[in-house]
This record gives sequence, C-alpha cells and structure tokens, in this order.
Amino acid sequence: MDAGIVGLPNVGKSTLFNALTAAGALAANYPFATKEPNIGVVAVPDPRLATINRFIETQKIVPAALRLVDIAGLVRGASQGEGMGNQFLSHIREVDAVLHVVRCFEHAPGGEDITHVDGSVDPLRDIATIDTELILADLQTVENALPKAERAAKSKEPASVARFEVLKKLRPVLEEGAVARSLAIDNPEQAKAVRGLGLITAKRILFVMNVGEDDPTGTGPLASAVRRHAAAQGAECVPVCARIESELSELSDEDRVAMLRDFGLEEPALHALARAAYRLLDLQSFYTAGPKEIRAWTIPVGCRAPQAAGVIHTDFERGFIRVEVYGVGDLEQHQSERAIKDAGRLRVEGKDYVMRDADVCHFLFNL
Repeated sequence: MDAGIVGLPNVGKSTLFNALTAAGALAANYPFATKEPNIGVVAVPDPRLATINRFIETQKIVPAALRLVDIAGLVRGASQGEGMGNQFLSHIREVDAVLHVVRCFEHAPGGEDITHVDGSVDPLRDIATIDTELILADLQTVENALPKAERAAKSKEPASVARFEVLKKLRPVLEEGAVARSLAIDNPEQAKAVRGLGLITAKRILFVMNVGEDDPTGTGPLASAVRRHAAAQGAECVPVCARIESELSELSDEDRVAMLRDFGLEEPALHALARAAYRLLDLQSFYTAGPKEIRAWTIPVGCRAPQAAGVIHTDFERGFIRVEVYGVGDLEQHQSERAIKDAGRLRVEGKDYVMRDADVCHFLFNL
C-alpha cells in the first residue's frame, strides 16, 4: 500500500513524514526543500497482533506496512513545470492514494513564523491550489491520449473503444475544474481504462489537517473548514499535529503515553492515519500465526481465499486447496487453536470463500 504525501511548501509534510518514519531531521523552511521524494515504510499499528501473541507464542511479530512517499511541495504552475512540477507530479502518479497535508495553524510554538508561500494561512485556498494543478496535469494527460485512443478505437476492439469513450467523458469534467474521481463510471471496461491512465485526481484522497499544539484534535476554525470541505467531497480527514508527532517519535513508550495524556490524546496520529488509509483503499488484514512468526497481511475487502494466499506467495494461490480459518475473536474466547477446533469454530473454506477482516488462516496447497 503506497501513499503519496502532497501539499504546498511549508505545510508540514516532511515534518510529518519524518515523525511517522523516524527518517531524520526536520525539513528546511524554504520552498522545494525536498527535491527528490523520500520513501519510508512504516508499520501499521494493529493491537490484534498482540492479542494473537497472548495465546500463540512466536519468535517474531510482523505488522502490515504502509509505504509513504514524501513528494516535494507543489506550487502554482506545477502542471506547467514550475518548481520542477512535472517531475514531482510524476511521483504522485505511482502511488495508490494521496495524503493531502493542509496547514491548519497560524503560528508555530513560541510564535515562530513559518512562511506561507501565499503570505497567509487559508486551508481552502491551499486545497484549491493543489487541486487546480493536479486537474491541469490530468487534463494534459487526457488531451495527449485522445488522438491515439481515437485511432485505436476504429479497430472496434472493446478495450480500445472503452478507453476512447472514457477519455471523451473525462475531458469536459477536467475542463470544468472538477477532479476525475467525480465522474461516475458504471462500465467495467471504462473503469479499467481510467485506472490504466494513471490520473492523479482519480486517486482516492485523505486530507491530513496539520494542526497546532493548541488544537490537537482539530476542532478550531481552520480545521473545521477542511472537515466541511472533505465531507462535501465524501472524503475523509484526520487531524495531526506534526510537531507533536515529531516529539513523540523520539520518546520512550512511558514518556509517549504521558505526553499524549498531557495533550488529551488517546493515541499517536499514525494509528488514526493508518486506519483512515485502510478505509480509504477498502483494505483489511488477515493473519498467519505460528511458532516462527505472527504476521499481518493486507488484502482488499472482498478478496477470496486463493488471492489472499497469493499475497503470501504466488505458489500458494496456484496450488490452493483449502484454508482453515478462525477469527481473532474466537482466539480471545477459546484461548487456543485446539479449543477453537473442539468448539467447532475452526472453519474449512474453499476457493469461493470471501475473506473477513481479522481472519487467522492456515492455507493448504499443493504444487
């Protein structure tokens, strides 16, 4: 699961990235501080792993992972190459989802002045600036693809026809300043064609509200404006104080709990961010558990058992026979796999089984 962190310069993207990945020092306070994307892999917090480990001893625990790509600050004209914009935009096309960091604080702690590229703090204006550049970049992609798609559609081959038809639908949407994901597409071939185009505004988006230490839960006027905007778009948003997260990343577990309590927070922002990213991409986790390791695996909601097995190893999918499965809740209740089986809660499922969130699985396969 890859997520690209985008936003204007100096909104706290790199501070957040460094805090979440413990990747290093804070970014410098000037535009284009990040010229190449930083990439970090962070563990997805999952208390169910500890629950499984209470009843199954193991040598190691391996959580699911979220790959974060910190993409340089975009500015007006990025779609035309301003600020190395074309290079930066190309990095966004490669991720699964977009985390749009929006500045929702006026001043840093101690009154430090962090320069805003537009001279004032206005999160809705900032969102509109980024949206405009991404829409213009997608419009350029669509317009460049149309002539070739039109020629290919003359073959009457279904995929080529679908690509041409969906490009014709997308152009007026983007020309009107709307994002590609606002276009409802019911035709499966056309939906597949959109995915193949790599349009940035077709990707799902999560607004990350970078709030001040005086508003850690994001209830102030700036964050509230972003909440309303996200709700109108059917998008999610998460409040994060990048400064707090940066300090938390350097503390011991005991000190981290104390600091969270001081700010009235129940958990670090990464926990909420990871859950929101999972919801954003319609993902869920299943587990394998044994003496060598307990591991979380990420799959799409609706995934069937053979495809889930293939996430572990392609041979498991190719030679899939069946899966023995129970839920983490079953393990909590019965406290051992033997007791689960004796209680009749261990299920044996075949190729048509649709995986459930929190399944614990033993796959049987033959090559």
